[in-house]
Amino acid sequence: MDLVTIALISVLILLFIWFLVRAVKWAKSMPKGAYLVMMLFPLISLFPIPPPVFKNVAKAKQEQRKRKEQAGGEGDEEEEIELIKAKSRPNKKAD
Repeated sequence: MDLVTIALISVLILLFIWFLVRAVKWAKSMPKGAYLVMMLFPLISLFPIPPPVFKNVAKAKQEQRKRKEQAGGEGDEEEEIELIKAKSRPNKKAD
């Protein structure tokens, strides 16, 4: 990494720490502010990161459409989607 990248990362980390300190000071100065900060932080968990399986299914659907357009053939789309989903699921070991 070059010097510019290291400096940029350092500045971003310092800005983040400064923002957190300011938020804590603001929250401590007002009881309403504390409730507001406590209310906003859990909102991050409302937007979960989708597992890669969904991305794989979306890619497979796009590829399937491209293949159909190139071949011009008609097929059972739902059956192929189920096949793709079955392939993308992790294998479970039998106990």
